[in-house]
Amino acid sequence: MTSAPQIVRWGHRALEAEVVVGEDGIARLTRLGLPGGLPPERRSWPPLPLVEVTAAGHGRAWSGERLIDSYIGGRLRHRAHRATRDGDWHVLTVELHDPETGLAAEVTYRSPDGVPVLRGEVVLRNEGDATLHLESVSSLVVGSLADGPDAIDGADLLWAENDWVAECRWQRRPMRVSSPVIGDRVAVYDNGKGEFTQSGRGVWSSCGRLPMGGLTDRRPGRTWLWQIEHNGGGWHWECGERDTLAYLALFGPTDIHHGWRHPLEPGAEFRTVPVALAFSDAGGPDEAFAALTRYRRAARRPHADHLRLPVIFNDYMNCLMGDPTTEKLLPLVDAAAEAGAEYFVIDAGWYDGENGGWWDSVGAWEPAASRFPGERGIHEVLDRIRERGMVPGLWLEPEVIGVRSPMAKSLPDEAFFRRDGVRVTETGRHHLDLRHPAARAHLDQVVDRLVGEWGVGYLKLDHNIDPGSGTSAHPGETPGAGLLGHNRAHLDWLDGILDRYPHLVVENCSSGGMRWDYALLSRLQLQSTSDQQNLQLYAPIAASAPTAVTPEQGAVWGYPQPEDSLDEVAFTMANALLGRIHLSGLLPDLPPEARALVHEAVTVYKAIRTDLTQAVPAWPLGLPAWDDPWLALALHTPVTTYLTVWRRPGAETSTTLPLSHLHGRAARVDVLYPAASQAVASWHPDTADLTLTLPAAPSAVLLRLAHAASDTP
Repeated sequence: MTSAPQIVRWGHRALEAEVVVGEDGIARLTRLGLPGGLPPERRSWPPLPLVEVTAAGHGRAWSGERLIDSYIGGRLRHRAHRATRDGDWHVLTVELHDPETGLAAEVTYRSPDGVPVLRGEVVLRNEGDATLHLESVSSLVVGSLADGPDAIDGADLLWAENDWVAECRWQRRPMRVSSPVIGDRVAVYDNGKGEFTQSGRGVWSSCGRLPMGGLTDRRPGRTWLWQIEHNGGGWHWECGERDTLAYLALFGPTDIHHGWRHPLEPGAEFRTVPVALAFSDAGGPDEAFAALTRYRRAARRPHADHLRLPVIFNDYMNCLMGDPTTEKLLPLVDAAAEAGAEYFVIDAGWYDGENGGWWDSVGAWEPAASRFPGERGIHEVLDRIRERGMVPGLWLEPEVIGVRSPMAKSLPDEAFFRRDGVRVTETGRHHLDLRHPAARAHLDQVVDRLVGEWGVGYLKLDHNIDPGSGTSAHPGETPGAGLLGHNRAHLDWLDGILDRYPHLVVENCSSGGMRWDYALLSRLQLQSTSDQQNLQLYAPIAASAPTAVTPEQGAVWGYPQPEDSLDEVAFTMANALLGRIHLSGLLPDLPPEARALVHEAVTVYKAIRTDLTQAVPAWPLGLPAWDDPWLALALHTPVTTYLTVWRRPGAETSTTLPLSHLHGRAARVDVLYPAASQAVASWHPDTADLTLTLPAAPSAVLLRLAHAASDTP
């Protein structure tokens, strides 16, 4: 049975989506962009359906130019739709149904008012009488990011490589490299399968690459950016060409890429991982990242830390390096307080009584008496932190249990990752499966003791092993499905902690930035950006961090050393001034001039941090490359632009920085840090260029441009 096409337009002043229900009853997202735009011209090959679903016996199959009906996603017909509001969020729900299998899909699009970002999620329900063995389910499919061969010719793909101590390295290459023109003599070749893909792997969500991507037009600057909001390695995206349209498909775990399969029993539901797609009509990647920043703020759990931005001292990086004792900590506590820190975090090692042999014995999280001698033990240090006006914090690695830990024997096998009935061991450690009540109860008891009884106000939650594909703890469960179950239980556990302790500040860390995603960051207050110990190599990470985290959540180390020159001290502190200061280093041993530079940086930060909570990022020199001699990061509000610029060895003494958002506007340029900088800056409103000279290398400077608000919204 066929019916006339139906067009559903939905959105708000910054974003409009057009869903067309065809004569065949299949719903397709035919346009996404500014209100009032036109959809792509009708093609002989229909646009992709709203959902791609594959299941055993119902996979994708092709016959010439046509999709055979055995593809279950191609049989889902429109059943109903509704538009609603949820506070500041606009919501469109589209219900689909396959009469043959009884599979129902509920596609939900959400978008915060005035922000050009679409959030997508799908719920599948089995309304039939037979189990469906799912192998992949898309969270979002968009079939028209670029319209026509010329648009694809001019499009570049964006993605970010992300490795330990080398995080957030954005790459860019023409889409035609992965989606070439493949022929025009046989009609089927017009619909080639060329595509660019990225996939997560293992337990870490951002090991090797961020769960993000983008597509940008080199000419008008039209840009799309996306993120997959999942806290494990089970994610996949692909962007390619289909019938001269650029398409995008975003997934959680799949059978092909992660060994994920899920039996959907009659009456059961399955929910995909959420994803988000940001859009900029002409502002290039900067404007799209600004939109994504606003979306991230709207989508996360509210917390006072996002507004206060307190300064944190952590004793680890280029400081105690996992060897804390009362004797070593007390002078650091005093020096941190004098520098202006508001939180003091004791990092790894506080539980270790074996002089560094704690790796395979962790899990009980009790303080080591040998490190904290005396009647009060670790509480002597925690009390000193409070006496100096700071909030105490501790490091934990909650999801792991060392093979020599007493918890490895006291917890049941079912509380751990297992494959083929065998408990998984990775570098001397087991991994908890937080679906099991004993695993969760153990961690709840630890947190309740540290936070509820000891009064710790900050937890740095680390994660330093990757135990592979996941866990098959239940009969017939694939490791990929077990991992997804654990990932979701992990999020639920974190929600429970913050529900019990709403003022607790929780930092997300995983060997630096190996678990950098907005499943976690929509809940947790800070993200560790790197374990990089070289201040010059940290600069491109710090400059790129706002691509993947809001500025107020991006924890960046500032770790001055006694042997550093004054320029190097200013450089390492400048790394952190447009994010969250993670102060470290041997502060008591610094020469007076260096210590004064640290104090000056903290004072400047406290003066500008209120602006950072509403500022959006831009990169005047383009997204930073690892070896760039000059680097620049701007954060701007309607009336103020903050600009950190780094000059590394080998760079010319001067550079020109385009600030297109200030075109034609007068601006006063002030050097905020360091006050004694020899930087010379000159603003040219007609060309929207700032020329800057930094005589020394390495050196860095924080500038402020005060300007009138833009006439355009």
